[in-house]
Amino acid sequence: MGDLSLVTIIIIALNVIVSFKGFNDPVFFNKYKFNTGDIRRGAKYQILTSGFLHVDTTHLFVNMLTLYFFANVVLFDLGAIGFVVVYLASLILGNLLSYFFHKDETSYNAVGASGAVMGILYSAILLRPDMMLGLFFIIPIPAYVFGIGYLLYTIYGMKRRADNIGHDAHFGGAVGGYILTLALAPWIIQHHLLMVILLAIPIVILFVLQKLGKI
Repeated sequence: MGDLSLVTIIIIALNVIVSFKGFNDPVFFNKYKFNTGDIRRGAKYQILTSGFLHVDTTHLFVNMLTLYFFANVVLFDLGAIGFVVVYLASLILGNLLSYFFHKDETSYNAVGASGAVMGILYSAILLRPDMMLGLFFIIPIPAYVFGIGYLLYTIYGMKRRADNIGHDAHFGGAVGGYILTLALAPWIIQHHLLMVILLAIPIVILFVLQKLGKI
């Protein structure tokens, strides 16, 4: 957390501008949101554009606030280009995972920067696994414990499908942040090998459950 960098300001501004356009223009919103049926018919651009739309101002605020909290950690170690690569790759991977799990549900819709933001969050956790996060903004817990717990909860949410949260996009975004950060900062493997292994466990669990047809 700290002063906003130019790249963070630009990303937040894009999210705000596109989201408010969507709030006031249903045609624009429906054209650029993630819809499995549209994507199957050729609207592949929705995999990217939907990540800059939001349902409402609360949805937008929560995502941008989370981005603000963790952006500087990633920027400090990966630089502006690395930050943008992690952000966009996590957004795309999150939506690709959503498409994989919902490809036969032609009416499935989704919007939001959550996948991209989760990628930045998990990148920050890998880079600073010893930092403390506030669970419910009150209870301090180590970042890696939060990371593992949240991914396990996300798997549960993907299996249960009992809410309107895009758990698949969250998980895919987190995996994007995990993979891209290790690729851009391989020194993490040497310095935080145990954390790298621990954070990989939920990813392996999801892979196994999908192969077994349990999710």
